[in-house]
Amino acid sequence: MTRTPADGTTTPTSGTTTPAEGAAAPPGGSGGGGGGRMPLLDVVRGVAIIGTLMTNVWIFTGPGAEWGVLSGGSPTGGAAGAGSSSGGGGSVGGGGSAWEWAGAWAEAVFRLVADGKFLSMLTILFGAGLAIQYRSAERHGRPWPGRYRWRALFLFVEGTVHFLLVFAWDVLMGYAVTAMLTAWLLARSARARRRVMAWAAGAHLALMGVLTAALVAYGDGDRGGGGDGVGAGGVSQEVVDLYAHGGWADQIAFRLENALVLRMEPVLTFGLLLCLFLLGVRLLRAGAFGSDGTGRRLRARMLRWGLGLGVPLNVACALGGEGWFLMGRYVAAPLVAVGYIGVIGAVVDRVRRPGPLSRGLTSLGRTAMSGYVLQNVVCVLVSYGFGLGLAARLGVGGRGWDPWWVMGLWAAVSVLMLVGSALWLRRFSAGPLESVQRWALGLAENRSSGRGGSA
Repeated sequence: MTRTPADGTTTPTSGTTTPAEGAAAPPGGSGGGGGGRMPLLDVVRGVAIIGTLMTNVWIFTGPGAEWGVLSGGSPTGGAAGAGSSSGGGGSVGGGGSAWEWAGAWAEAVFRLVADGKFLSMLTILFGAGLAIQYRSAERHGRPWPGRYRWRALFLFVEGTVHFLLVFAWDVLMGYAVTAMLTAWLLARSARARRRVMAWAAGAHLALMGVLTAALVAYGDGDRGGGGDGVGAGGVSQEVVDLYAHGGWADQIAFRLENALVLRMEPVLTFGLLLCLFLLGVRLLRAGAFGSDGTGRRLRARMLRWGLGLGVPLNVACALGGEGWFLMGRYVAAPLVAVGYIGVIGAVVDRVRRPGPLSRGLTSLGRTAMSGYVLQNVVCVLVSYGFGLGLAARLGVGGRGWDPWWVMGLWAAVSVLMLVGSALWLRRFSAGPLESVQRWALGLAENRSSGRGGSA
């Protein structure tokens, strides 16, 4: 059942969206109170896209790739781990050559800065984009969720294709489901949303606490390889070979066979997703992304509280070992993400004349869905066996260039996206996937209208 928005909020109208929303709205922007674009949203979104790759690049290049996260360790790497995932022999605790020791520390810091933070940031931005879509429907007198259901359906289908063909840790499917619930809540009272947000946060914290207690109490401390049929990092040698030397069709079949396990992250973290979506709504409606004094004051508070609470907790979880990685990634990281938004806002506020970096981040933010998928496609082709196979050549069991080549891959792909998005927008108004989404949604809405149904 659809309903016309009746919430008397004053959120801006815009097509500024997250990668999951892509071209869900026109390329015009939003301002702090109802017109003009919010430059900060695009910049933060661009940073979030590059930041998610800082975590995912270790998945693509590690032993067993997507399955290795489940079998051999966490995507954080663990700042206190016995050694880096590079297998170079060094560790943050000592041992190995000075080069290996430096590599282990560099990897630990790189992972700690990124893991979970930018994904949480992206989720917050999705909630903000959804609030913008609601406000647009309200201004034009359209029923809600109305046509947004088509967008969520398209997003779910796109995420499913991305999961099967490219990357098992896709976020779009989970975003699509969460978006539909959040869209329904947007037409309810602010009090109802606050209650749901508190319930979601409480349920998530309780679940992470129980799982962490189980990992600490019963977790297997011996994750190394060496057993029969076990490869590097404790991952099955068969799985290691699948990603290092197997074909694309074999990997697709593997994802299908293990879909329930590989899709557990959005299920286990649904409470967090819902909480961050609603947080994005609240931040946007409070003016946290505006360029006025209110926006600057809110971002200063976000910086202080987010980093003040999140960083010590995140460091404590990292030092606690791999048993604490759930608390680090799904509890501490969202707090740090709030602080990161404050930091980015403080930097943007001080930029008087945009340079190449800020222009590139803005362009990437406007083509975020395309950038998110592109970075994963490029890493797959570079790392897996059916492509260049560099993960096996340069990483564990190869020439031992980890972790430096992995961080170099992240830097190269990031530059590619920044430059490519800026060049693309010189000729087109939206990214390629955003344009496909816009076309598909227009087609679906036209067919629905032709049958006499509501858009």
